[in-house]
Amino acid sequence: MGPLHIARLVTSFSAVCVAACLAVAPVSAFEIFGLKLFEDQSEEDALAVIADPQPYTVVITVNATGSLESAVRNASALVADQNEPASGAAGLLAKARGDYRRIVAALYNEGYYGGTVSIRVGGVEAASLAPDVGLPDPVDVAVVVDPGPQFRFNSVTIVNQALPTSDPHDYVEPPIHAGFGAGEIARSSVILKAEQLALEAWRQQGHAKAAIVTRDVVADHATTSVDVTITVNPGPLAAFGAVTVSGTETLDPEFVRRQTGLTEGEEYDPDELALAQKRLDRLEVFRAARLEAAEAVGADGLLPYNLIVQELPGRRFGVGANYSTVDGLGLEAFHLWRNLFGQAERLRLDARVASIAWPIDTAQFDYFFGGTFTKPGVFTPDTDLIAAVSAERTIYPTFTETSASGRVGLSHIFSDEITFEGGAQFELNRFDDDFGTRDFQTLGLYAGATLDFRDDSVDPTEGWYGQINLEPFYELNYGNAAAKLTVEGRTYFGFGEDDPFVLAGRLKAGALLGPSLAEIPPDKLFFAGGGGSVRGYGFKSIGVDDGSGIITGGRYLLEGSLEARAKVTQDIGVVGFVDGGYVAADVFPALSDLRIGAGVGVRYYTGLGPLRADFAIPLNKRPGDPDYALYVGIGQAF
Repeated sequence: MGPLHIARLVTSFSAVCVAACLAVAPVSAFEIFGLKLFEDQSEEDALAVIADPQPYTVVITVNATGSLESAVRNASALVADQNEPASGAAGLLAKARGDYRRIVAALYNEGYYGGTVSIRVGGVEAASLAPDVGLPDPVDVAVVVDPGPQFRFNSVTIVNQALPTSDPHDYVEPPIHAGFGAGEIARSSVILKAEQLALEAWRQQGHAKAAIVTRDVVADHATTSVDVTITVNPGPLAAFGAVTVSGTETLDPEFVRRQTGLTEGEEYDPDELALAQKRLDRLEVFRAARLEAAEAVGADGLLPYNLIVQELPGRRFGVGANYSTVDGLGLEAFHLWRNLFGQAERLRLDARVASIAWPIDTAQFDYFFGGTFTKPGVFTPDTDLIAAVSAERTIYPTFTETSASGRVGLSHIFSDEITFEGGAQFELNRFDDDFGTRDFQTLGLYAGATLDFRDDSVDPTEGWYGQINLEPFYELNYGNAAAKLTVEGRTYFGFGEDDPFVLAGRLKAGALLGPSLAEIPPDKLFFAGGGGSVRGYGFKSIGVDDGSGIITGGRYLLEGSLEARAKVTQDIGVVGFVDGGYVAADVFPALSDLRIGAGVGVRYYTGLGPLRADFAIPLNKRPGDPDYALYVGIGQAF
């Protein structure tokens, strides 16, 4: 049998699948806190014993260059797996025969419908070899691809295409924007994309059961052109029907149904379905939650749904650690109870011991213990009630705090990007600092808004982030009223394909209106310094110098950071950064006396986010400041 030929007269197809093959360089692996680092798939594959290994060498020849050659090579399993022996001759031939299909799909996706693919194993076409054939060790595999001419669309037609809508929430880009137009390269993926867009346009307008009836794709080899006709059946206009819940064990099914936010009789909207899925995921009580529509819209125009869920275990615990040369070692642990009373209530207890340094001195340790209770679905599916209490003892460079606090409030998610929270809080504090030992009792309110338009909250490469917090409070012991305002903005600019280079910036400002510094709780004042502030300086070591070397907090804060991030490999990145911060007593910070730190860092990218190690030095250090600082943690600095 000769090479596999793509039909030369008229070609028709119903679907094309495109395979992507990824290669990962082998490295060593280890595990810390349940997170596998530097893991390579080959280590796992090595556990599988190949009874009859068949090594091979492969040479692939594509009579074309550029993107087409890369597409063919990426589609080939023979190329992707060439460093691993196949499972006998049968395994190698199965892989080779699969490559016929994969390479043809790659050609179709680039608009080539008249090419030829030949795969010869040991000099013989793979399609003609028997599975039990004897092969040399290793065997030569030759792949030769002649793509032929590139085809373009001649005519493209969508029968029963949805009319444009004036509602911006229902807008779907027309298929022509995806390349589905006369004269464009006839990529198979463009045809599939056009189908998706045609269906989505109907579904955004309430036709939940819109479907592709026929797809006619005809390639004319004489003119190297392709005619496409896609016929859509929009189906009836639908509204959401009843939602039934199955799979619950300890959860209240009615609460779960209500938490979707779907209203019976409301016009079908796929955006509402996506929002319902997000609401279910935010509950953090499901291993899986899936909304399944009924087979057909009922005679009453309603489309019922079945919500199938699988609950997570009721308890979870974890441990963690962080370290810096300035702040020492920190250890933390938490215990989480899910679904306390049947409506996804969560109780989380956290404990932390920090500032552990050698030689060990427990009197210098920082301690924290707190509990947070969350009740989802208060008033609306997007509103949570949050109550928290905590007790802590923390030794800062400028003061020691022993305190107990509590707060209760609401958090409301307006959209994926905008969140608001607000409530009341109470604090009992004792501070030991240069003003002596002082006790405070603070009663106040808090309100905050977060705007997050980043492409990724863990490792952003594009977009911006903003946060504003306001805390008016009244101090009972001294009888003073005050208010604290903090504003922070971050922005990210990515460069290059897949954004291997990122320029990130951060700016934070704060102001506090109130009585004299001696009558304000130090934890309400502003400080700077530390791994999340000005690197190279101790945590909260940058404050106000009264002229005699005494450092206190200030009324005003100005703080900023600039980072240049670059990926060296898929897993490893480097960072250069400059941080600056200034705290003032009675006037808003000026730029004349900024404390500046600079340094470099390394990032190892994992599925949970980057592991971070930063080395920083203070550029205008004062007496008592460290010569350098090393910070290790999870996630970007900002």
